[in-house]
Amino acid sequence: MLSVRTARIFRAVLANRDLRRVELAYAGFNGAEYAVWIAMLVFAFGRGGTNEASFVAILQLAPAAIFAPFLALLADRHRPVLVLFGGYLVQAAGVGITAIAIAADAPVPIIYAGAVIASTAITITRPAQAVIVPSLARSAEELTATNVVSGWVESGGVLLASALTGVLLAVAGVDLIFGLVAALLLVSALLVVRVDGPAPSLAGSEDGGPSEALAGFAALREHSHLRLLMGLLMGEFLLWGAVDILFVVLALDVLDLGEGWVGYLNAAFAAGGMLGGLAAVTLVGRRYLAPPIALGALACGGAFVVIAVWPSTASAVLLITLSGAGRLVLDVGCRTLVQRTTPSEVLGRVFGVLEGLEMAGLALGALLIPPLVALGGSKAALLGAGLLLPVLAALLARPLIAVDRSAKVPVVEIALLRSMPLFAALPAPAIEGLARALEPVELPAGTVVMRMGEEGDRFYAIAQGEVEVSRDGTTVAHLGRAAGFGEIALLEDVPRTATVTALTDVRLYALEKGPFVTAVTGHAPAAQAASALVSQRRDELARLAAEGS
Repeated sequence: MLSVRTARIFRAVLANRDLRRVELAYAGFNGAEYAVWIAMLVFAFGRGGTNEASFVAILQLAPAAIFAPFLALLADRHRPVLVLFGGYLVQAAGVGITAIAIAADAPVPIIYAGAVIASTAITITRPAQAVIVPSLARSAEELTATNVVSGWVESGGVLLASALTGVLLAVAGVDLIFGLVAALLLVSALLVVRVDGPAPSLAGSEDGGPSEALAGFAALREHSHLRLLMGLLMGEFLLWGAVDILFVVLALDVLDLGEGWVGYLNAAFAAGGMLGGLAAVTLVGRRYLAPPIALGALACGGAFVVIAVWPSTASAVLLITLSGAGRLVLDVGCRTLVQRTTPSEVLGRVFGVLEGLEMAGLALGALLIPPLVALGGSKAALLGAGLLLPVLAALLARPLIAVDRSAKVPVVEIALLRSMPLFAALPAPAIEGLARALEPVELPAGTVVMRMGEEGDRFYAIAQGEVEVSRDGTTVAHLGRAAGFGEIALLEDVPRTATVTALTDVRLYALEKGPFVTAVTGHAPAAQAASALVSQRRDELARLAAEGS
C-alpha cells in the first residue's frame, strides 16, 4: 500500500498535465532503452556467438559516444520539446526498422543499422528533459515531486525492463520485442508533442563547441591523481561493458539456461546496484576511501572469477548481485575521491570528460570477450574479465592510498549537512561537493542575516548559535544548530518570505543558489525532503497570516 507521502508525490505530478505527459513518456523510454540493448545482444549472439554480439555492442555504443556531446547541445539551440519529440521519433523509427527487418529476414546490415540509429538518438533524451522539466513545474513541490518520480523510474527501469525482456525472450522472438518497443517509443513521442516547453537558451549562439571537452582532457594531463582515478573508473566501465555479453555467454553457453535468463541475469546485476546504493551511503564523510574502493573492485570483478570456477545457477545469481553492488560502491568511491582532490575550477570539465570515457569504456569492454572466448572458451572469458578490476586495483593500490591520504575532507561541514534532513539522503559525491562549496559566515547577535522581500541568493546552515525567523514583525520560529533557512526563495525563485535575525552570535555556512538548487532538485530523496520542508514553512506562514487576520 502506498504511503501518504508517496501518494502525494504522485498526485503532484499527475495534477500537472505537461509534467504527467513528460514523465509517462520518460518511463516508456527508460524501459525501451534496456529492452532494446538486451534483445539486440541476444539476436547477435544467436547469429554469430560472442564475436557478433561484441561487434553489435560496439556498433551501437561508438556512434553514441562520438555524437553525444554534440546532440546534447540541441536542446539549448532549438525548442527542447521538439528536440525531445524528435528524439523519441528517431528512436521509434530505428527500432521499427530493426523489427521489420528481422521479421522479413532482411539483410543483416539493415537490421543493425536500425539499432545504431536508435542507440545514437537515445543520447538526446536526458539532456532535453533536463531543460524542459523546470520550466513546466508551477511550484517547488511540483518540481521536486517530478524529480522524485524520475528517480523512481531510473532506479527501477533496469530491473523491470531486464526481467520483462527475459520473459519475452523465453516465450517469443526478438522481432516481437523490437515491435513492442517501437510502439512504446511512438507513444512517448505522442505524449510530449503537445507539451508547452521553454524557448531555446542558446539560439544563435556559437558557444559550447568541442573546446570544453578538450579543456577537460588538458586538466587530466596536468593532474596525475586524476589519471589514476580515471584509470580505475575506466576499468569499471570496461567490465560494465563486458558484462552484457558475459551474461549472454553465461546463460546460453555455460549454464545452458535459455535466452530468457539473459534478462534475468541483467536484472540481478541491476538489483545489486540498488543494494550497492544503500551501502554507498556509508561513504559519506568517511576519511579514507581506498579500502571501500578496493573492496568494491574485488566484489565487482571477483564475482565472475568465482562463477568461472563454480558455475551454477544459484551461485551465478547471487554473485552477479554482489558484482552489481560492488560496482556501485567502487564508482561512488572513485567519484567522491575525484571531488576531494580536484581543484574546483576544473571539476566540471573533468566530469564532462568522464561521461565520454564511460561510453568509450562500455564499447571497449564489449571487445574483451570474443578474444577471451577464442583463447580459452566461455569460462576463460569469465575468468579473464573478472580478474581485470582486482588486478588493476592491486597495481594501483600504493598511489591510490597516497592520493587518499592527501585528500582534503571537509569533515565538520559534512557532519553538519548529514544532520540536516534536506541533505541527509544525498549520495557521497554530492554531499561532499556541497560541503566543499560552503562558505563560513560569522555574525554578532542582532545582525539581520536576510530581510523579507529581498532577492534570495544563498541558503544558510546554522553551525552554532540561534536565529529568529519573523514576518511583518511577528516571530514565526527560532532555529538552532543543524537547521537551515532561505530555501523557499531559491527553490521557488521568489523574494525572501521572512526576515531572519541572529539572536546570539552565530556561525553559519552559506551555500550559493546554483549548487544548492542543483543538488536538491537533482536527487530524488533530497527533492522529496525539500518539498516537505517548503510545505512546512509555507504552512507556518499561512497559519501566522490566519492568526493575524
